[in-house]
Amino acid sequence: MMIEIDNKVVSSELLERKFCCNLVACKGFCCVHGDSGAPLTQEETEILKKIFSKVKPYMTPAGIKAVKLQGTNVIDIDNDFVTPLIDGKECAYTIFENGTAFCAIERAWADKKIDFQKPVSCHLYPIRVKEFDTFTALNYDVWDVCSPARKLGNEQNIPVYRFLKDAIIRAFGKEFYEQLETAEKLLSSQTNDES
Repeated sequence: MMIEIDNKVVSSELLERKFCCNLVACKGFCCVHGDSGAPLTQEETEILKKIFSKVKPYMTPAGIKAVKLQGTNVIDIDNDFVTPLIDGKECAYTIFENGTAFCAIERAWADKKIDFQKPVSCHLYPIRVKEFDTFTALNYDVWDVCSPARKLGNEQNIPVYRFLKDAIIRAFGKEFYEQLETAEKLLSSQTNDES
């Protein structure tokens, strides 16, 4: 089922399905596995160019080399802006600590070297955003890599959108998040009425 909020069409799965990242179990494999890098907005491509010198000290030599060869962003086969990859594998901005993948951009942000946390597509995952002429679609992306997050989310009863509260507010504002909370309550009451 789809829910319309302002000019956004939201999959009800964001309210019904459960999700909570479990880095201990998945080791941040979403930064390593995939056909292309993290989706970027046009604005983010410009931001990455500006902040690269401050992010670079956090990156691996292979990541720095990938950016030098390909640029701070590339265009993938779908003609979308994405982060570059290292040898077709992990994102160039990926760093590893004790076998777990983290984001060099986010580390620079945490250290207050930059004011850009990370690409919003990474922050919002597993929500995938698609822009259309008259509306924006928000869908839930199910990826086998994230099965530990689905398991933990179910155990802790955390809906996708609640786990992503900060990311949703960053991307769409507090009012939109509050409308999602209202939609969840309405959906829940309808489900209870039917049972």
